Amino acid sequence: MTDHLLKFDNVSMIFKIGGGLGLFGGKRVVALNDVSFTIPDKPGIVALVGESGSGKSTIARLALGLLRPTVGQVLYRGREISEWLKSDKYRFRREVQAVFQDPYGIYNPYYKVDRVLYLALRKLMRINDREYAQSLIVNAMKTLGMRPEEVLGRYPHQLSGGERQRLMLVLSLLIKPRLLIADEPVSMIDASLRAIFLENLLELKKTLGISCLYITHDLITANYVADEIIVLCHGKIVEIGDATNVIRDPLHPYTKLLVDSMLLPDPRAGKAIEAASIDVRSLSELKPEKGCVFRYRCPYAMKVCVEGVPDLIEVGDGRKVACYLYGEQASSV
Repeated sequence: MTDHLLKFDNVSMIFKIGGGLGLFGGKRVVALNDVSFTIPDKPGIVALVGESGSGKSTIARLALGLLRPTVGQVLYRGREISEWLKSDKYRFRREVQAVFQDPYGIYNPYYKVDRVLYLALRKLMRINDREYAQSLIVNAMKTLGMRPEEVLGRYPHQLSGGERQRLMLVLSLLIKPRLLIADEPVSMIDASLRAIFLENLLELKKTLGISCLYITHDLITANYVADEIIVLCHGKIVEIGDATNVIRDPLHPYTKLLVDSMLLPDPRAGKAIEAASIDVRSLSELKPEKGCVFRYRCPYAMKVCVEGVPDLIEVGDGRKVACYLYGEQASSV
């Protein structure tokens, strides 16, 4: 038995671009660099946050078995995902479901949206009785506040992005996975429907005991749904901690920048706090070849930040941070 559902154990992912033979031919892009974290085997939502290009979607693909790591292991319930796919593929696909960013791309435009649900019930749950499957689908939709008569029997283009995305949560309610990988699930749907989707996600955690890796660049939605936050910068984890603590008291300078970029209400001023005047997307163009991944933009950068990479260390209350400003690393500077 194991105490985790998903575990990344010293995972690095290197992509090769261009010509040449072998790993070192052409240009090498390090998407992830020695990433380690776990999602415990209990109901909860872990948010993985960072700007575009930080490696979040690479982690999603590794967790789903769509990629294999260059170095390290990705484990689901104590076994490498590659082994699951070899020996028990359908069980893994039933227990680990995904909600992707594009709410249209996962549907075949030539078929009605019902087909996705019926196929999942037949292939993953071995339910071949059409009438029984129909009753399960209708009940699941009503549980999540959807109107089957307005959705079923339609083609993907006839539904809104929010409706298409919420159908993926209906699918989860039908399949009852143990782990849901949600990769930027609300970034392409209307703001008015985001809260409904997030409430549905919280309901799945509460009623089914589902765990979720919620991947986003938006700290506001992460703060709303997550129990824990993992902050990723240029393929390195720089901070981990309880979601409320990370938002209220960010430790790493990069996390502070992300939090300062949020538009949050200030009850004392009676108005919104102005977002930091910085385009975090530009950070992807400033990745150092060595040293701390954030040192080019860090206001506290020191000589040691150029020479070495800080370890991810415990700093109390379940918080971890990779920065020379904290722990024994700070005393040695």
